[in-house]
Amino acid sequence: MATVEHCLCCFEALVAYHERRKPMSLSEIEKSWAEYINTIEDDDDIEAPVSSKAPQIPALRRLAAATFPSSSTSSSTSLATSSSTSTSTSTSTSNTTLQSGISTPATSIASSASPAPTPVYESPLFVTWNVVQDSDDDDVSLRGCIGTFEAQPLSSGLPSYALTSALQDTRFHPISRAELPTLQVAVTLLTDFEPAADAMDWELGKHGLRISFVYRGRRYGATYLPDVAPEQGWTKEETVVSLMRKAGWEGNKSRWREVELRVVRYQGKKEKLGFEEYIAWKDWVDGMRGE
Repeated sequence: MATVEHCLCCFEALVAYHERRKPMSLSEIEKSWAEYINTIEDDDDIEAPVSSKAPQIPALRRLAAATFPSSSTSSSTSLATSSSTSTSTSTSTSNTTLQSGISTPATSIASSASPAPTPVYESPLFVTWNVVQDSDDDDVSLRGCIGTFEAQPLSSGLPSYALTSALQDTRFHPISRAELPTLQVAVTLLTDFEPAADAMDWELGKHGLRISFVYRGRRYGATYLPDVAPEQGWTKEETVVSLMRKAGWEGNKSRWREVELRVVRYQGKKEKLGFEEYIAWKDWVDGMRGE
């Protein structure tokens, strides 16, 4: 699954691009993030059990919630990687427009819980940039989203697609340096690709969809990430029709079932991070380096 470190890597790539400097590598980010979390914990009440703490940084709150989902239970998830061909994404939060084309060491927050997920070193992935509205990280508007169905080494794929989605999504102007404080990044690692028996053979909130079809001699294709349909409040039929429209199909929507669709379903876990969280970590890193 995607991690906070993956999101930090994307922000670091974009900020470094605008500052004309070399970005930190993913391995450096992973190491520093673990140290950063330990420092934050040391600054809290050391007598309080980890499970009772409420980290103020949203990414830490999500990490704590994932590690301690209830007072007595915990769970961990490991996802296998898979691949297919390449793409890009959009809707009001994160859908996709077709384009050719690590897990981290256990931190002290998770040290007393279940075993850490199996490390992921390469995966198909999507990077989504959103503009946050009114300091609410759930109220966002899409600013760029591009990814690939080809498995990528995360150490190079994350920074590469972070820049591609920020600067080369043709639906938007390139993201400027002045916009950075308004941004949120989301990373989705894609897994479990499998052919669907038909256009309805998938679950809302669990599966993303990739469709391809031929209509009047022309080929069409598009994809939606797993979170798109729930965020839009669509039914399964509305999702499929919208995806066909997104691919460029202009037929009568009441006759969409007459189109022979090839449908691949897949899964993916998203992690997101706001600019303020990135800056808090980066200021700590710079301070430790004496910069």
